Amino acid sequence: MRVLVIDDEPDVVEIVRLTFNLRWPEAEVFSASTGEEGVLGVEQQSPEIIILDIGLPDIDGFEVLERIRHFSDVPVVMLSARHEEVDKVKGLELGADDYVTKPFSHIELLARVRAVLRRTESQVPASEGPPYEAGPLRIDYASRDVTVGGEPVKLTPIEYGLLYHLTRNENRVLTFRTLLAKVWGREYMDETDYLKVHIQHLRRKLGDDPHNEPMIVNERGVGYKFVRRDRNTTRSGRK
Repeated sequence: MRVLVIDDEPDVVEIVRLTFNLRWPEAEVFSASTGEEGVLGVEQQSPEIIILDIGLPDIDGFEVLERIRHFSDVPVVMLSARHEEVDKVKGLELGADDYVTKPFSHIELLARVRAVLRRTESQVPASEGPPYEAGPLRIDYASRDVTVGGEPVKLTPIEYGLLYHLTRNENRVLTFRTLLAKVWGREYMDETDYLKVHIQHLRRKLGDDPHNEPMIVNERGVGYKFVRRDRNTTRSGRK
């Protein structure tokens, strides 16, 4: 396993190195002390996971993450000395997979990394049965292909997992905790920010307007349900 740590604090780099060596002795941990070096390291070293600090001496971790996401879907766990929810939400919106606040223990970091790698490696399995169709949306559960209006939609494993469970339970409300447990794991059952951000991303890619007969309906304070809509929709909001 190749691990890139983008952090200017040698003590943090050493903690990450020890954490990975304890769980994965074969792990190769390399580091970058600036954001620019970090982006270059991703391009040249092709790491399998990145530990990225927000507070860097040149460009901040948010800009680093945004630049990485232009060319790579490698899992990213962000580090921050700040405790503000806005930082966590911003990181998730830019494509971070998880978030750890400094100071942290090696046990906490290990748990987060293992959860991220588990989600990356274990996707919702392909399943038999006819494709699901609702208006312009079509999901082939066997191939995991999703199209809207005949155009392919590229979903992350988390986004596909959410869509899979919602459509498999059409018209049934799945609570926030249920969706978090099914898609992220039971240790994330209280992380509603994660769910809200990824539902927002999924809606955007599907062209689903939350204010105009949405397919993904928010039952306020409870959870989400998928409602079949057979009308045509536009995809102007899709990335």
